[in-house]
Amino acid sequence: MATNSISGVGGFGSMQEVLNSMKTTALQAGGGIGNLNVNNSGADSDFSNILKNSINKVNETQISAEMMAKNLAAGDTSQNLHEVMMAMQTASISFQQMVQVRNKMVSAYQEVMNMQV
Repeated sequence: MATNSISGVGGFGSMQEVLNSMKTTALQAGGGIGNLNVNNSGADSDFSNILKNSINKVNETQISAEMMAKNLAAGDTSQNLHEVMMAMQTASISFQQMVQVRNKMVSAYQEVMNMQV
């Protein structure tokens, strides 16, 4: 599936630029959706698959951070407090980024739906 140009949505010229920006931001945040494959070849580059994979990765990040916090609260000494706090912040930032992507997608959808044919 080829990516089409969407001008005027979030300052990006194409959907590929949006996905590349998401990947870069996630890598800078220390995880998130950094393992996503965002090239244009193959069935894995289908937008719905990319979105599904990124949501699953955010969920995994949150579950991992929650487990680390529970283990620390239970007295597990294999994890330091700062590691747990960094994992929780990474999960929080990943979730916030996912919400912002959803907001941009809803905004773009509403803009398309308001266009006159």
